[in-house]
Amino acid sequence: MKPEPILTSGFPLGSSAGLVAAFEWLGQPYRLTRVDMLGEMREEPYKRLNGRVETPALITEEGRVLTETMAIALWLEARDPERRISFEPGTPEADRMHQFIAFLNTSFTSAFVPLWVALEADEVTEEERETLRKFGRSFVAKRHEQLEAMIGDSPYLVGDRPTLADAVFAGVARWVEFHKAIDPRDYPRILALRQRIEADPSFRFAVAIEDGKPAIGSGAMKGLTPLADVLRDMGAALAA
Repeated sequence: MKPEPILTSGFPLGSSAGLVAAFEWLGQPYRLTRVDMLGEMREEPYKRLNGRVETPALITEEGRVLTETMAIALWLEARDPERRISFEPGTPEADRMHQFIAFLNTSFTSAFVPLWVALEADEVTEEERETLRKFGRSFVAKRHEQLEAMIGDSPYLVGDRPTLADAVFAGVARWVEFHKAIDPRDYPRILALRQRIEADPSFRFAVAIEDGKPAIGSGAMKGLTPLADVLRDMGAALAA
């Protein structure tokens, strides 16, 4: 019997929370390991899991390590024969979902980079920080304008149920309040989508896990595996 795949869930405010929700929507067994992105993620042992020092990362049932949100989303899509979180390949709906995922994982997410740099960089002046914040707010506003125009009249990004596109969106969209980048009320379609997903039990479960709080999910999550155990097992596998 193969072990369950393990997803690293970064905190605080990791984009991986959306993928946790996607695993819950999919309903197939998986495990999680919480990763402190301000601490243990930056330490040498974690680099064996992801040398680029990022979350999320996925350890498959076969023990392979898969990084990058888009790659993990496609891995989930390939394991969704019932199409709970995706669409039949080659359909207009599948193409549109992929379009949203690509935009969200590149343009939308990267717009926040100057704001994260302003917050986390050590060797910058206050004047440089304010310049980064100015550019960051401008980029975030531009991407919100573009996404607002892309959203149709359906309850979710593609259709009447949450898909992988909504998962990728939800993990990042909440950064707006943290950075005070824009007024969410200026983008009513995006705000309504956020409120819908953030009220979803699966996403609420993902956020509770991220915060280290007790939570009850769908039953698909089979346990939390400490990062130290994951790294130890990987080291043993590599040495075998």
